[in-house]
Amino acid sequence: MMWPTTNARWQAHEVPKRMLKPGAVPSLNQAKSTSTIRLASLAVVAGGALWGLYWVPIRMFEELGLTGVWPGLVIYVAALAIIAPFAFAVKFPTVSKWQFAWVGLLTGAAFTFYGTAITLTDVLRALLLFYLTPVWGTAIGVMFLGERLTLARVLAILMAFGGLFAVVGCGSRSGFNLGDVLALASGIFWAIGSYKIYKVGNIPPIHLTLAFLVGSIVVTFVLLLVAGDTLGSRTEFPPIQDLWLYAVLSGLFAVPMILLTMWPASILTPGRMGILLMSEVVVGIGSVALLAGEPFGPFEALGAALILGASLTEVIGNRS
Repeated sequence: MMWPTTNARWQAHEVPKRMLKPGAVPSLNQAKSTSTIRLASLAVVAGGALWGLYWVPIRMFEELGLTGVWPGLVIYVAALAIIAPFAFAVKFPTVSKWQFAWVGLLTGAAFTFYGTAITLTDVLRALLLFYLTPVWGTAIGVMFLGERLTLARVLAILMAFGGLFAVVGCGSRSGFNLGDVLALASGIFWAIGSYKIYKVGNIPPIHLTLAFLVGSIVVTFVLLLVAGDTLGSRTEFPPIQDLWLYAVLSGLFAVPMILLTMWPASILTPGRMGILLMSEVVVGIGSVALLAGEPFGPFEALGAALILGASLTEVIGNRS
């Protein structure tokens, strides 16, 4: 499959009809830009669906005895081993090394926090707290990308925070724990990281994935240094014969999941990225309800409805 170049992002906004002469036919670049946006949108929906299942390999590693940051670290190392030979075979982009590093650290922090949150709190709480991402993405769009703060966006933000209160303040297990804090922080870091990818633009998808994985590993070791006892620094590793197959399978699962999330971020604005990632919540809620047996009471249902409703309000209320 040929990935459109990230430079297509700059062609990715259709020329308004008023700028076309009467009877003019849109150019090939305009048609291509529309297809690029559509492909990126489909990709992030698919990537979000895979992220909605990310808790499954995390829980598998927990059953083997790995806790805290270790399940995520094993997955990222395995994925890095798979993708690195391909990434180094492709010419690296001409962007600044600092820009490349910031992309990796911000996005790596986002999903390192998210993966760790799954081990420290309920999967549904981690999902819903991360999914306040559209709020942060909209804030970035309004402040830095010239997007308008419409009535629909204000309503969406109020609904999202109402959902947050329903889940955390009134849910089956009220109050914040460390996992909840990490889940909330992960959404903020992802909104900032996706904005950074969007601004930098010209990084091939495979190198975006490489940056993500390296950043995730670096952030994981920083977490171990700062809060090792809390996040599993004393975890005893299971025998390698029990671990390697899970590591390989989870790495093969993670590579397309990350590719399908990182590449669209170079094409789509952070707000739109956050909205389309709601496929993660839908798949996550469904899979947890079927497989995990975690508490999902009326306030969790209300919170999920409000947070998903916030995303739908953003989409429907701001159509051009």
